[in-house]
Amino acid sequence: MGFRSWRSCIFIAVFLILSSTLCEAKLSPKFYDQTCPRALSTIRKAVRRAVSHEHRMAASLIRLHFHDCFVQGCDASILLDNSSTIQSEKNAPNNLNSVRGYEVIDNIKSKVESMCPGVVSCADIVAVAARDSSVAVSGPTWTVKLGRRDSTTSGLSQAATNLPGFRDSLNKLITLFRSKGLNARDMVALSGSHTIGQARCLTFRDRIYSNGTDIDAGFATTRRRRCPAQNGNGDANLAPLELVTPNSFDNNYFRNLIQKKGLLQSAQVLFSGGSTDTIVKEYSKSPKTFRSDFASAMVKMGDIEPLTGSAGVIRKFCNFIN
Repeated sequence: MGFRSWRSCIFIAVFLILSSTLCEAKLSPKFYDQTCPRALSTIRKAVRRAVSHEHRMAASLIRLHFHDCFVQGCDASILLDNSSTIQSEKNAPNNLNSVRGYEVIDNIKSKVESMCPGVVSCADIVAVAARDSSVAVSGPTWTVKLGRRDSTTSGLSQAATNLPGFRDSLNKLITLFRSKGLNARDMVALSGSHTIGQARCLTFRDRIYSNGTDIDAGFATTRRRRCPAQNGNGDANLAPLELVTPNSFDNNYFRNLIQKKGLLQSAQVLFSGGSTDTIVKEYSKSPKTFRSDFASAMVKMGDIEPLTGSAGVIRKFCNFIN
């Protein structure tokens, strides 16, 4: 074999190694240390400001990350607006008039983009904002792995089947979370984010008027005051997801479930004589265990099908493709 042939073989080998490295790029908490060292502090300050202005925003930003990751993976596809080529996930039944915080992410992206153009992805901003939102309401912290890239597609059709619904059974929830690489314990821990935030009357009306054996009668009566029985009447009226300390990240959510005071049916099924009862009891007694498990589950969720290496893009604006 001649010199040129050997040189060609070496070139091909190097090319294949580099290509493999790009395709198998790993997320790392230090991803922006050199390319945009002020990114994380900028996100943290913006989240603190947003939560200070509206406490509910903490829950909204955590939920935004969840709804992003469960459809196409953690790729910021949920942020894309409708266009000639995009059917926005924002219009999915479980997102429309429900998921919030888009403007906060857009504002953060503008700040970061002015410092480090074309470097920090929207997907990473969403992931970091979720962590910083938890911290802003005295919740747990965790190390966010970075290096996700943004999708060029949206998953509107997937959103209809890949997001949990407020009427879902325990078995359906377990199956859905398992399909994302999350076990039942992860699911219960992540459900604990309902210790903050609010829900619309539309999502809990059936439960509070069911006269079922799985709901405290006094609790149901209280919630009926701002949620009329007739569909279409007061659908957008809000109630806190957690009754006792709705603005604090704690374990009272699980104590409520044991008392049959879960606002959503999909929450109460976690303590209804099924396989997750023991986990709910454990978290109700040990806030430390809940916080630790919640942080671990958020890290696992952040690992769902990220775009890395040469896949995807870094959007200049989070709501449309460059």
